[in-house]
Parts: sequence; C-alpha cells; structure tokens
Amino acid sequence: MGAEKDVSAGRGPSGVARRAIRTTLCACGAFYVCLYGLDRPVAATYALFAVVSMAALSRIPGTGDQRAAVLVRTLPVVWLLLSAGTFLAVRTWTAVAGMLVIGFAIAFVAAAGPRAAGTAPGLQLLYILPCFPPYAPDTLGQRLGGATFGLILLILAEKFILPEPRGTTYRELAAGAADIAARFAAELGRPPYTLPAAEVETARRTGESLRPLHVEEAERPAGPGLRDRALAHTGLGARTLLGRLVALPPPPPGRPPHKTGQQLLETVGRSAAETGALLAGTGRATAEADALRRLREEVREAAARETQPLTEVPGRRRAALLEVADAAVAFATAAELAVRGRRAPLPPGTDSGRFWYAGRHAPRLWWHRLAAHAGPRSVHFQNAVRISLALAAARTLAGVESLPHGFWAMLAVLSLTRTTVSQTKATVRQALAGTLLGALLAAGVLALVGGHTTVYAVILPLVMLVAFTVGPVRGVGWAQGMFTLVVSFVFAQLAPVTWRLAGVRLMDVIIGSMVGVVFGLLAWPRGAQAELHRAVALLLAREAETVEATTAAVVAGRRDTAPDDRALQLALSLAESAYAQRQSEPRAPVAGAPDWQAAMITGHHVLWGSRRLLARAGPDLGPGNGERLSGRADGVAARMRGAAQRAATIPSADGSRDAGTAVVEPTAGAGGVAGSAGADGAGGAGGGAVPVPEVVAPSEFFAAQTWLDSLTLDVERVLAPYRAPGPAAADSTDAAAPRPPQSA
Repeated sequence: MGAEKDVSAGRGPSGVARRAIRTTLCACGAFYVCLYGLDRPVAATYALFAVVSMAALSRIPGTGDQRAAVLVRTLPVVWLLLSAGTFLAVRTWTAVAGMLVIGFAIAFVAAAGPRAAGTAPGLQLLYILPCFPPYAPDTLGQRLGGATFGLILLILAEKFILPEPRGTTYRELAAGAADIAARFAAELGRPPYTLPAAEVETARRTGESLRPLHVEEAERPAGPGLRDRALAHTGLGARTLLGRLVALPPPPPGRPPHKTGQQLLETVGRSAAETGALLAGTGRATAEADALRRLREEVREAAARETQPLTEVPGRRRAALLEVADAAVAFATAAELAVRGRRAPLPPGTDSGRFWYAGRHAPRLWWHRLAAHAGPRSVHFQNAVRISLALAAARTLAGVESLPHGFWAMLAVLSLTRTTVSQTKATVRQALAGTLLGALLAAGVLALVGGHTTVYAVILPLVMLVAFTVGPVRGVGWAQGMFTLVVSFVFAQLAPVTWRLAGVRLMDVIIGSMVGVVFGLLAWPRGAQAELHRAVALLLAREAETVEATTAAVVAGRRDTAPDDRALQLALSLAESAYAQRQSEPRAPVAGAPDWQAAMITGHHVLWGSRRLLARAGPDLGPGNGERLSGRADGVAARMRGAAQRAATIPSADGSRDAGTAVVEPTAGAGGVAGSAGADGAGGAGGGAVPVPEVVAPSEFFAAQTWLDSLTLDVERVLAPYRAPGPAAADSTDAAAPRPPQSA
C-alpha cells in the first residue's frame, strides 16, 4: 500500500487536522461510552479500532458526505469480516488460510477504483483484529455492536463536523471543455478558418485539466460502474474533440468552405453547447446531438455515392470534418450515459463496442473490471498477492510463537509494506526509529502512572489528536511513535499492564516490518515500474497490429462492424492501472522513459479510429492508393514497434539499460511516415510537416490517411522524452508540463 499522490482538497494540513479531530472525537467517544458507560471492554476495543481503521488507516478520498456514503455501503462488509475473523480464529491454520483468501480479496478489490482502494487497509485491519486468540464466538455480538457504534459515530462526524467544501467535479470540467469546443466550432466557421495561438493554448490547458493526474482523487471517474465509465469516456471525448478542432485544416486557399462542411461544423458547435448544458445540469435536451448524428450519416452516404474521386486538399478537409463530427457524437453519447445512466438508450447507429457498458448492471461491470485484472500482469493482482502472503506469514508467526498482541505485527505489515522493496525498506527504517522512541516514552509513562487508569483516560484524547495530526504530516516515523503511545494508553485502560507492554509493541513492529521487507523483496520488488514498461510495450505492439489489420481491411474494402479488439482493450486496461500505481511510487530522475500518457492516449485513438474505419470501409482502393496507404500504415506500425522496444527497456539510474533488451531507434518507416505525417496537423496543434504529394482517391482513403497522420504525431509524443536534453525529463512524463490535447 503505497503513499498516494496528494491531489485531494482534504489532504493538506487543514484537511489532516479536520480528520484528526473527527477521528479523536469518535474513537475516544465510542471507547469511553462502551468501556466506562456500558462496562463492555470488548465492545470498547472494537469501537475504537473500527474508527481508527476506517478514519486513520484508510484513506477514503472525497468530502465528508462522500466518505460517509462510502462508510454506509461498507458496513455490511465490516460485519461479514468481523464474523469471519471471529470463527476462523479457532485454529492457527484456519486463521492463516482465511488471511490468504480474505486478505487477497480485500486488496484485489482496489482494482475497482480509488474509493475501494482507500477502504481496503481499514477493512484488512477489521478482519485481522478478531482472527487472533482468544477464540470467543460468544463475544461476536459485542464485537459487531462496538464496531457498528463506532462507525455510526464516524459517519455522523464525517457529515456534520468540520465538513470540507467539494472541489470542481469532473462533470463540471467536461462541461467547461464542451463550451470551449462550441466556441472553437463557431470561430472555425469564420475567416481565416483557423484558431489563433491563444485558443490553441486554451485547448491545451483544458485538455490537460481533464487528465486524471490533474483531477482530485475523489472526482476521478475511475470506478467500474456505468456512470464512472461513461464519465471517463466523456473526458476522453472532450479532449479528442478539442484536438480535432485545433487540427482542422482550412479550406483550399481562395475558395470558400463547402456549404455542407460549414453546416456540419455549425451543428458540432450546437451539439457541444447542448452537451455542456447537460453535464452542467442546466439542460436536458439532446436534439442537437441527434441532428449531428443524422447529418454525419448524410455526409457519409453522399460521399459513398460519389463517382468521382477527391483531390488531396478537399479530401483531407472532409475527412477531418467527419473526424470532428465523430468526436462530437462520441462526446455527446458518453455524456448522456454519464448523466442518465442505464436510462440512456444508445441511439441507432452508435458503435456498441465503444459503449459496450451501456445498459449493463453494476455486478456485471464489477466482474468485468476484476476479471480483467485477474492475472500476474496486473499490478492490482501483484499487490494483492504481496500483501496477502505477508499477512499470512505474520499470522503464522504470531500463532506458532504465541506472540502477545500479535495483531500489532500484522498491523505493521499492513501499514508499512509498500509496492516497491526500496520504498518498504525506507519506510521500515523510519518506522522502527519512531517506534523505538515511542516505546521508550510509553514505558516511562506506564512505569510512572502504573494502574491509575483515570490518567490514561484523560491523556488519551490529547495523545491521539497529536498522533493523527502530526503523523500524516511528519511521516511514518512520527506516526508509528505516536501510535505506540496511543495503543499503550488504550490497553492500559482495558487490563492491568506494566512498562513491558511497550517492549511487546516494539518487538511486534520489528517482526511485522521484517516480514514486509522479505515479501517486498520476493514479490515484484520493483512495483509498478517494471510492469509499466512491460504493459506499455505490449500496448504499443497491440496498437501496431491493429493499425496494420485495419488498414489492410480498408484497402481491401472489407467492412467489420464488430471487430475483435479485446487484446488491445486488455492491454490498454493493464497499462492504465500500472500507470496509476506508478504515480504513488518514488521515481528517480533517470533518462529513458517514454511519455506513458501519450502511449495510452494513442491506444484509445487506435481503438476508436479502427472501429470507425472498419464500420464504413468502402470499395477496394485499387493498387495505387492501396499501396500508398499500406506503406503509410507499415511506417506507423514500425514506429510503434520501435517505441514498444524502447518502452520495454527499464533504464537504470545512470541512464544505462538492463542487459538483454535490444533497443531499436525508430526510423521513418515505409511510405515516409515521419515526413508525410500531419499535413493537416491532425491529432494536435502545430504544423511544420512536409506536405504529401497530391493524390486523387475515394473518401475512405483520406479518412484512413487522416487517422494515420494523427497516430504518427501521437507516436512522436510517446518518443519525445528520448529527445529531451539531459535526464531532467526522465520518468517525468508522469507529471510533465501539459502538452497539446491529443485525439483518441
């Protein structure tokens, strides 16, 4: 469980203080009511640890209302885990087996998004706590009652005590992008039919604001549900539409734009404005989006009926306009699904493969997400295996050696194990130093105060408030040291203790830390770094295969309304999850990492563009144009494979590469891809590319050519860090300066 990148509004110092106050009030309040008011020490223990687990150990993103909603949905899971842990504690081997299975399941559910990942550590602790001796199923009622009481207090506190204001939602960001797209469409309909530099910069900033890395964690559409999937596609559609508009080539010099093209552009603007209103909640209509769908099909049908081929400039402009219309239609469709959920039917003619999740129920979508990650190439699977094995090993040691308070050892495994062995070692060093100091201080207090429980009851809230305020800000050493004081003063109120309790705490933390280091070393010690290189290399290879197969179908005039692109979709999913985890891991400034985000944007661009072209493939292009287009595709695929070889190479700190990995410098492939790409600037702002020779061809040729042009520029972005001066750009593409919006 690595530290997460802090982009949430509630994770700054003020957010930490608010969280510490809520945690202290709820934990101490529930503990004192159960212990001193009801004389139920078991219920008091579970009430306190339920609050600590879900408020301090867990990191549920969002505002108080959002966290409260997550906690309400989590309550039945808490009851199930407490019951399972209570009954599996009958034998050490059953507890260990349960730790393997249940520990894996809890950790693996992190694949479902930030909220599931945020609750996982707390749920692990709530299973760990009852699975230790004594085996006391008769106390299950007290355990469930105490935990429920503590969590109800926490839910109320999250909603009403020091609530945080909600930040900008992803829907609002997408609505703003829609308004900008509508303005761009209007401006492109007037001379000089291009966007000024200031608007290009606006498109760049707006596209970057929709990148998940730049969005508050609670607002990222990363869940497996229909609305989250649709909202993620809405953001991608908005970025694509902006990129298409920025890249739209002007009409031939000295000639006014074609009336049909102008009408298409005007309808795109009205549809974008309507979609923005839908996302902002100020409108419910979809008439303009429906009109755009009809007009787009009319333009396509008219193009299909043409007997005369097109020349280069008008052919490329019409292809680019249809790409703009496709992006606007996809944007509108995704937005309607995001707003209306399963009540939004897919309009006729919509690519059901792109929006396969429409109308699906939540359990099926959850199963689809988890099944996609059920393999050793998924970082979520790797993390779940690592933590479940470490917890099972710690539980085995605690049972065989009869460790007093052995769950502290497992808590150390849970809170100190990171996704990379280097990160785990650094964390363990700080944690042991902090625990040692905390244990010394706790031993002194326990020796001086003795059995005067009133003193512990008075100072516990203050110590807990300091622990949960200072720990997240000052680091794991402070957190472990202060938490040692907290648990010492808690257990001193539950039963008579001596100063030796602090020594037991230190011993358990040492054991848990060593277990974490061992399994961090044995199980994927590089974390997401190696997997990200491997996943992106596979993704780029799949992209190359799809480009070749799609172009071959277009050249031959073969239509395919339901292509089998599951391999590309799976590669894209694994690459995105590895990239997301990589954000939480420390990165050394080493040279030789591609632009990960550009590679994934390219994957979406290949996937959607391929489906679009295959659905409307026309007649055989003939030998001349077919060879020309195949050559272009071969060049793009060659560059993608070259980028894949680059991505597969894991650089070391000195910039060298792992032995045994061949690296091929990508070169312009057949057809002169590097030189011919981007005559219309497709896929991003800026020109400067050498124009291609004039050709005369059917509209399908120019549609495929525009797609290949934009893919060429996408691959250039993937490889851009290799041309950056010095190692400053190393692995920095994760958080690099914003780039122009890219089509997808």
